[in-house]
Amino acid sequence: MDKDNLRDIQNREDIEQILWAFYKKALKDSNIGMFFTEIAKINLEAHMPHISDFWEQQLFYTGNYKKNVLQIHKDLHLKKAMEKIHFDTWLTLFKTIIDANFMGEKAELMKTRALSIATVIQLKT
Repeated sequence: MDKDNLRDIQNREDIEQILWAFYKKALKDSNIGMFFTEIAKINLEAHMPHISDFWEQQLFYTGNYKKNVLQIHKDLHLKKAMEKIHFDTWLTLFKTIIDANFMGEKAELMKTRALSIATVIQLKT
């Protein structure tokens, strides 16, 4: 897509577009796929509303997300250690998906929040 035609993230549908594209690649990724498929064993249809709530809260302050994201990742870390390469892969893939589809203040905020979240989870697990 031509960068000049990209718009900013405006709503939950845009967030879901990013998340579906991310998971499509992440589930197949040799570095991080197993966290989703083997460790967490996520059902994307069931997971998507929760992760969409999380990102909608991060970008638009909706207050819909009520889970403890840090505890969820601590629990995963106990099953399989999450290392720097895993966080780097996740972050690179996430940023690449955002950059390919959106540009603007909310797109930048989503990338900044992703970096902050990855950093905190690395430090706390």
